[in-house]
Amino acid sequence: MSARPGSLRLRLLAVTLATLVVALAGAHAWLAGLFRDHVLGQFDQALSQQLDQLAARLEFDAQGRPVIGPRGMSDPRWEQPYSGLYWQVERLPAGGAARRSMLRSRSLWDAELAMPVDALADGAVHRHDVAGPRGEPLRTAERSLQAGEPADARWRLIVAGDLRDTAAAIERFNGVLALSLLGLGVLLALAALAQVAVGLAPLRTMQQGLQRVRAGRDQRLAGRFPAEVQPLVDEFNGVLERHAQSVERARAQAGNLAHALKTPLAILGQAARGAGPGALPTLVDEQVQVAERQLQWHLARARAAATQRMPGQRTLVLPVATDLLRTMDRLHADRHLDLGADDVPAALAFAGEAQDLQEMLGNLLDNACRSARTRVCVRATRVGPLLHIAVEDDGPGIAPDQRAAVLQRGVRLDESRAGSGLGLAIVLDLARQYGGDLALDATASGGLCARLTLPAAD
Repeated sequence: MSARPGSLRLRLLAVTLATLVVALAGAHAWLAGLFRDHVLGQFDQALSQQLDQLAARLEFDAQGRPVIGPRGMSDPRWEQPYSGLYWQVERLPAGGAARRSMLRSRSLWDAELAMPVDALADGAVHRHDVAGPRGEPLRTAERSLQAGEPADARWRLIVAGDLRDTAAAIERFNGVLALSLLGLGVLLALAALAQVAVGLAPLRTMQQGLQRVRAGRDQRLAGRFPAEVQPLVDEFNGVLERHAQSVERARAQAGNLAHALKTPLAILGQAARGAGPGALPTLVDEQVQVAERQLQWHLARARAAATQRMPGQRTLVLPVATDLLRTMDRLHADRHLDLGADDVPAALAFAGEAQDLQEMLGNLLDNACRSARTRVCVRATRVGPLLHIAVEDDGPGIAPDQRAAVLQRGVRLDESRAGSGLGLAIVLDLARQYGGDLALDATASGGLCARLTLPAAD
């Protein structure tokens, strides 16, 4: 079942893949955000510990100037120039005066942290992202405290750490996460394809069953289907069954009508033929024959119309041809004709009713046997979806300018022979009911070749 525009397969895949893309993109953003928050939280926690250590080591001399106690700061990076870990102590004068850097780590060398103006409450910790002494991104933690001389002196304690390693770790994690989610997305997409294929497999089975029904191999959808599909299959089989019952009722009614009319027509015909010579008996006999011909005509049309395109119709050609040739051999036994169907493949089948094929092929064979000198043969082949049946005889044939006329109702070229003149017309009408045709042509020996085209069954 191909994924054409508007197909159920394409819709399911499109919805599934779109949902998958949105879900994976959302998962990437969410997980990346969680990791970033976690890493920055750990970074901020480390800065807070360093800030506490700075506050614990901060002392004031006799003049009230800040100094770091003799134990110093424990991390050796404080002493390494531009190590990425810095601290700084600033004086916060009252009255909005400019801040002054009073003390800073050796790692800053001769640089100074350019901190934004901030109103700090005592004990509160604020965090900022600033540029470092070499332009690198720094994250800072700051707090204010009141100590030293004079008694109202306020100090701003700042520690800062380089964010580049942390940003690189976040970037590496995001890359690995993206590749992982991409691989997961590919696997889920393949799983979605498999799920759609497995989920729609019953529809493929149903389609194949419908093709078998249309080709005449089955008369109903066979097999068990999932619970969601089985009611549809049951309803379709019910429609097929009701259609078959309607056809049977129509055929039964047509048969009843035929039997109801045949009896009074036969009685009238016998009465007319037994009444002796005269205009009235002759007229009655002629009209009875006309009525019988019309009855035969309309019954054939009604049967073909009722059964054409009916699902499950399949009739093998060779058995029908063999039976008809055997019958024609008995009917025309006095002519000693050579009848054969050697060129009919055993597997060749007609997508229609056996009775209709018998009607068409019987009329063609009867006409051929009446005209043939020594031989009548049946040939059949299949070309694509069509079945081609040829009935050939070695008789005098029909002139090209008369072939169209003999296919009309009631036309007989030889009025001396008994017949209704409806045989070829019935064949043509039945063939067209099935979407086929009938054509007359000449054989190599000058006889007649009646070529019948009908739908073929697989």
